[in-house]
Amino acid sequence: MMRSRIFTIVFVLLFASFAFGQTKGDGLSLFSINDKDVKVSEFVYLYNKNHQGKEGEFTKEKIEEYLRLFINFKLKVTEAESRGIDLKSEFIDELNTYKEELRKPFVAESDVLDKLVKEAYDRMKWEVKASHILINVQEHAPPPDTLVAFNKARAIRKRAMEGESFEKLARELSEDPSAKTNGGVLGYFSALQMVYPFEEAVYHLNVADISEPVRTKFGYHIIKLEDKRPSRGEVEVSHILVRGTGEDTRRTIEEVYDQLKKNGGWNELCSQYSQDPGTKDNGGRLKPFGAGALASAPQFEEVAFSMSTPGEISAPFQTSFGWHIIRFEKKILLPPFSELEEPLKRRVARDDRMSISKSAEVEKRKKELKYNESAETMSRLVEIADSSLIQGKWNAKLSATDKGFTLFSLGEKQYPLEKFAAFILKKQSPTNVSPSAYAKQLYHQFVEESLSEMEDLKLQKANPEYRNLVNEYREGILLFSIMETEIWNKASEDTLGQRAYYNKNINSYTAGLRVEARIFSSETKETINSAMAKVLAGDTLKSEDLKQFKSVTNMRSFEKGEHEAIDKISWTIGTHQTEANGMYYLVEVNNLIPPGNKKFEEVRASVISDYQDQLEKDWIVQLKNKYKVKINSKGKKKALLELTSKDRL
Repeated sequence: MMRSRIFTIVFVLLFASFAFGQTKGDGLSLFSINDKDVKVSEFVYLYNKNHQGKEGEFTKEKIEEYLRLFINFKLKVTEAESRGIDLKSEFIDELNTYKEELRKPFVAESDVLDKLVKEAYDRMKWEVKASHILINVQEHAPPPDTLVAFNKARAIRKRAMEGESFEKLARELSEDPSAKTNGGVLGYFSALQMVYPFEEAVYHLNVADISEPVRTKFGYHIIKLEDKRPSRGEVEVSHILVRGTGEDTRRTIEEVYDQLKKNGGWNELCSQYSQDPGTKDNGGRLKPFGAGALASAPQFEEVAFSMSTPGEISAPFQTSFGWHIIRFEKKILLPPFSELEEPLKRRVARDDRMSISKSAEVEKRKKELKYNESAETMSRLVEIADSSLIQGKWNAKLSATDKGFTLFSLGEKQYPLEKFAAFILKKQSPTNVSPSAYAKQLYHQFVEESLSEMEDLKLQKANPEYRNLVNEYREGILLFSIMETEIWNKASEDTLGQRAYYNKNINSYTAGLRVEARIFSSETKETINSAMAKVLAGDTLKSEDLKQFKSVTNMRSFEKGEHEAIDKISWTIGTHQTEANGMYYLVEVNNLIPPGNKKFEEVRASVISDYQDQLEKDWIVQLKNKYKVKINSKGKKKALLELTSKDRL
């Protein structure tokens, strides 16, 4: 949370630099750090982007404050670069991971529609049941916020992979509100029912597998495949719906059911009683649906698919919409591809998967990038592969001839065996396949990574939009790394520094009159009355008594305004009853605490936050002393003029 707060303060200023185009200040320096220029164009675009629709923010004072924070950000990135963080293998690997995702919208396939239609049909032959844990992040969130969400999702997946209950993690950590009650279980569904990245991930899992974090427009998902079964096709039914949950509603649906059993006319009863305005006048007929189509009413789907005889009528049952009676009409098996191809094309063409461009096929990429492989490559791979390779212990002892041998080239760039050897040392791990097969497997992985690297260089050169997006992620990771080292870890781990900061600023941590109390809550007044009677009789509430309450807080100090129950009782030692917002409370007051300074233990979280802010301020001063920051007055004047001009839009 602390990190997310800092990202919000600083990085919101920087989001969306990937999209800026030409402005009047292009090429003009706004400021420099050790003679490295930051352009007016970048600053102007970012300010416009991040203050869109906020006309009151386009003042000289607001712009200058933004510039101050922007300079601080660039100082931190400069310091990270000076420490060589951008040269470390873990940084490079992390950035490359992001690049793989960032490139996808920029490298679409021309024949993607036919491929996606066939893929969708093949997936429609199966129904999958999945659970998920969602970490929210907006679709167009700034890279720092995205990074925080991704790392949070990755940490949760690690816990699941280490054996923690996926359901328990979903209930506790998922930001999908329904997970609190369903443990993240989504039920059965098939192709074209989930957003494409989610579907893509699910259909590549084996039962019981847990996915890596999957990004969709809703955020990051960790997905567990619970089951997979052949498709049951679609079912067509008619229904009578009586809305409501009370006893009167249940009696009404039972009366309708009794009349149907006595050969009452379905259409007439549907028209008379059904409260589904879209179907009541056509006999309650619904469009055919398959697994997962009625996710908000799984009971309806379960009953419909349990029936098999045309004209069969179900007993009344309840869903979130009310009470239903279903009449079974027919089951529809999945038609052959030839019948579905054209309607599927229309459907897929409108689906979001068409906007999620897929990487071109490897062979196509090779052709585009002028891949040329040596005729001896495969034989050389077999020569260097021995039993140590499949043990993950290969030591890269190459002869002089091997070191000079070129495996392949991409255009003019050659890739020697020596470079592949370094790749093996980094990637090798124990495996059950043969040494030669593993060598070829690693080689193909090396080729694909080399293709991606070359594609990335070409794309950055040709596409400023992508180039700036990559740079934004790069700087985001650098900031995350340097802040973690320089600020966050220090603030949270330096207990002596925390205590010293508290002692120096003790008058900032004061409180008025407080009560030391614990609070018992219940949804029923009877529970509170019963507990109060026990206390008044001189008994103490034992651990078994506590189970009846919805929640019980530990004994601690409370201030006015901190809890609604505390605000409503008289502040006297003893036990009190109160009610607030539909909840009932029993408040046990143990002591009255006079006004004064709060103890360190009470305010440690606030102290850490404040100490972190102080560390950051001190650090910025050090960076300004270390690096020469020079503002170009002409560039600043240009930026202010553009941003305060009435015709800037």
